[in-house]
Amino acid sequence: MSTPASAAPSVCSLPLPSGVKQSNSTLVDPHGAQATEKSDTKRGFRFWMVILAICSSLFLSALELTGVSTALPTIVHDLNGNDFVWVSSAYSLAATALLPMSGGLAQIFGRRITMLLSIALFALGSALCGAAQNMNWLIAARSVQGAGGGGLLSLSSIIISDLVPLKERAIYNSLIGVTWAFAAALGPLVGGGLAEHGQWRWLFYLNLPVSGVAALLVIVFLNLRAPPGSWTEKLGRMDWMQVGNVLIISSSSSVVLGLTWGGVRYAWSSARVIVPLVVGLVGMTIFVLYEAKATKNPIIPMSLLSNRTSLSGYIQTFICPVVILAAIYFVPTYLQACKSASPIRSGVLELPYAFGMGVILVVTGTTIAVSKVYRVQLWVGWVAFMVAMGLMSTVHAETSTAHIVGYTVILGFAAGIVYSATYFPVLAPLPVSENAHALALFSFFRSFAGVWGVTIGTAVLQTQLSHRLPAQFIEEFPGGVSIAYSAIPVIPTLAEPLRTQVMSAFADSLAVVWQVMIGIAGIGLVSSIFMKGLPLHTEVDENWGIEEKKRGGITVKVELPARQPA
Repeated sequence: MSTPASAAPSVCSLPLPSGVKQSNSTLVDPHGAQATEKSDTKRGFRFWMVILAICSSLFLSALELTGVSTALPTIVHDLNGNDFVWVSSAYSLAATALLPMSGGLAQIFGRRITMLLSIALFALGSALCGAAQNMNWLIAARSVQGAGGGGLLSLSSIIISDLVPLKERAIYNSLIGVTWAFAAALGPLVGGGLAEHGQWRWLFYLNLPVSGVAALLVIVFLNLRAPPGSWTEKLGRMDWMQVGNVLIISSSSSVVLGLTWGGVRYAWSSARVIVPLVVGLVGMTIFVLYEAKATKNPIIPMSLLSNRTSLSGYIQTFICPVVILAAIYFVPTYLQACKSASPIRSGVLELPYAFGMGVILVVTGTTIAVSKVYRVQLWVGWVAFMVAMGLMSTVHAETSTAHIVGYTVILGFAAGIVYSATYFPVLAPLPVSENAHALALFSFFRSFAGVWGVTIGTAVLQTQLSHRLPAQFIEEFPGGVSIAYSAIPVIPTLAEPLRTQVMSAFADSLAVVWQVMIGIAGIGLVSSIFMKGLPLHTEVDENWGIEEKKRGGITVKVELPARQPA
């Protein structure tokens, strides 16, 4: 190409720095002249180290999430607790609270600093969880841990979008998905084994060395471009009030209180149940109005929801974790309460689910990358979700373990398809300049859904147990049905016929949970009908990416795909 005569020095082809592979590179001179040279799409060593740093960070949250679900009955029993739902809800609410701020921090301070802050918060929360002496301590520590986990979730998606165009992203999302699935397979084994030997605290302490490795990888390799400006200027640009955050978190907490108290501690008609439900729902309505009309920096930019494909994608993004989290938390409950499975055995029985999910994540990513189609996969996934939940709803205490494992494999296939594919209808209609905002909102919906998956399942389970558990069993636990959950580890020691009656009560109550999940998955299927099949972007936002290398006064941007029309 040629440049204006006044431009000096001229743009020319230069050899890339040692160890860096050229990949659709853009060459820029000091005066702004720019050229795009198309070459192969091989990724260099630093790129893959960035991917490794991201996978290491996500491995933490997935391992801990699934490990806690298996060890939870033992943890609640040891800490003499009753509000077990808050062990999960506190994490999800805190993650949801920090997600919008993490997106803003990443835009103002850069990706690396925000990622390191998230890892540090997650490690601190893990240490506090391991040291917990009672349930209130554990719940507070889970909030700190969730704040870090939310940042990890958001930053991982944002960094991938900075480096890889949407057209190629399915493969890299599959790698991250396999990491998540591997951690999900390992988590129940680790959590179950530690709980069975009275060492559940190490489930949290093990996060500390992994956090250190992840932080080291981020420091060494995640050298991405950062916005200019002093720390004072950047701090001044932050929206510290976060009124939207306060509204959505307080409203959600109020609704969670009402749902978990209803039919268990107090009657559904009690003011102590109705008031928090009404206050929470009104608060959520105010939150939507505030986001739409009253703030310049909304958590939920309405422009991202202004087209039906992105709106459909966001609805599916929310519905999917509701069903997945219900399965992650209540399949171990069934295995331990109804099959007398030890924590570690229940972890082993969940392996086919996790492996099935991991395999289908790769298959789904590959089919999207090759075909550039995402709608068919999502439709298949939602139908499979409904079939899997329908099969689970037929399970009784006498159902064979082989049948349960087979049903969870189908559930894992459905989860893998939908979890990996909802990303694409969200981003396909939006310009790449909206990646950070769109993905922060994507992560917000995904994290916020975690609150509802466990809360809805818990509300249904506790209400059903209060009607089905034998009076003799409940009388042994004055704290009510919540305390009865902590008694799961002692069910195998009960005398007959009480043991069989309790097992049947748990199985029949969980069947209702799965029936509710059929309806929720149905909402996901209906919402998927409205998305369009749009082409996938072949460009990235060049304001972000691996740090530029300078040679002889000429800047060589590496690791970035060429901009091409979508």
